[in-house]
Amino acid sequence: MTSIAPHIEAFLREYLVRHRGNSRHTCESYAYSFQALFEFASQKLKVPPSSMALEQLDAALICSFLEHLEIARGNSGNTRNIRLAAIRSFFRFLQHREPAALGQVRRVLAIPFKKTDSRLVPYLDQQEVQALLDAPNPTTRDGIRDRAMLHLAISGGLRVSELTGLRIDDIAPQSASIRVYGKGRRERALPLWKTTATALRAWLAIRGVVTAPEVFVNARGEPFSRWGVAYVLRHHGQTAAKKCNSLVGKQLSPHVLRHTCAMIMLQATQDIRKVSLWLGHSNLATTEVYVRADPSEKLEAIEAVVPPHLRKGRFRPEDKLIALLKAKP
Repeated sequence: MTSIAPHIEAFLREYLVRHRGNSRHTCESYAYSFQALFEFASQKLKVPPSSMALEQLDAALICSFLEHLEIARGNSGNTRNIRLAAIRSFFRFLQHREPAALGQVRRVLAIPFKKTDSRLVPYLDQQEVQALLDAPNPTTRDGIRDRAMLHLAISGGLRVSELTGLRIDDIAPQSASIRVYGKGRRERALPLWKTTATALRAWLAIRGVVTAPEVFVNARGEPFSRWGVAYVLRHHGQTAAKKCNSLVGKQLSPHVLRHTCAMIMLQATQDIRKVSLWLGHSNLATTEVYVRADPSEKLEAIEAVVPPHLRKGRFRPEDKLIALLKAKP
């Protein structure tokens, strides 16, 4: 039996980082996928994760894990595919390290990705955005920090990794713009709205001296994690829902704020290319999803069309007696 722990360590710390040059966020996402897999396998096989053997991680177990994600944990098909992508990447790495496991590797790589529905992106309207931004208390340190964080997430359309990874030296003087290191190691510069710059300057003025170079830190002076951002958003979302009823039961996540920024930019510019540049998309086709979600785009098409005329006529119901006589006995 071959222990799987050394292979996982080599995959995460050597292959992804040194050979492929993946970012820290990609490595963290892969590590979380394997954490969920090994926790499931440990319960199913009654074996500690550190003692698990490579031979035990077969295609049947991985299929059971993927079903567990959707049924027991309620994850979407997209999340299932993300976890499977990490697993398949690891097994492609294994086929060169463990030639004896080639049959097992091929069976795992044969597990297909699941087709998912192409749904409209969720986003907040103007009233909901204002209620959310007004939720943090600007008379407290945490409130000033959270207000700046929410303003920056919405106005910049930042991914959660971009928001938590933003550093002090990425901010231009007077907080006029920021430099963002995005997905795929793409760098972009974003000008800030005046209100966002004001909120950011207010936070930097009271942030204090901490060892972490990141802009947003928690009460212990440590950088925010993606879970910390989700907690802040959930907390202020509940407060905002008390003043804006449409937020009750509405999905709130850092990526919903990114979608919200995209819709604001699209409605303001009517230019999908500018939206793509603002969000840091590598492919313009990725941005087209916002055109499908924006009803104003369809309204312009309707106004430009000359519809056919309706044939005039007046409906007259049939006489009740005649209808009775026509009916079959």
